[in-house]
Amino acid sequence: MINFFQNKEKDKSNMSRYSKIAALLIHAAKIDQVYEKKEKDIIKKTLIELGADSSNLDILMKEAVIIEENSNQILEFTREVKNISNSDKIRIIESLWKIIYSDNDADIYETNLMRRLAGLLYIDSKIMGDIKEKIKEKLKK
Repeated sequence: MINFFQNKEKDKSNMSRYSKIAALLIHAAKIDQVYEKKEKDIIKKTLIELGADSSNLDILMKEAVIIEENSNQILEFTREVKNISNSDKIRIIESLWKIIYSDNDADIYETNLMRRLAGLLYIDSKIMGDIKEKIKEKLKK
């Protein structure tokens, strides 16, 4: 019986973690004032790749939208990302660049966000630039 309650708490904690990561991705998608289906699809795919439960994805996305709308700073989202593995951080950074370049252009607000995230997530600017170029090349194909 104790395991049942521990599993519920673990599920709640994971849901909160994924919703904050999703909120960061949504923030990046909305920063250019256009939040499209292809950006939502990138976010959902990223969450599944990170291990989110696909059966709760719609609930998670709704929660993330609320978190993003009620927040006035990105620190709340980046705290969660800082505590994950480097490979998952890289996957999130790749997804952020995919979202930004989903409309084939990066405006000053989007590039400024990525510069700030590099510092907040302790990602070297060269690595950030390499990921950006990798994503741009993939999208050209």
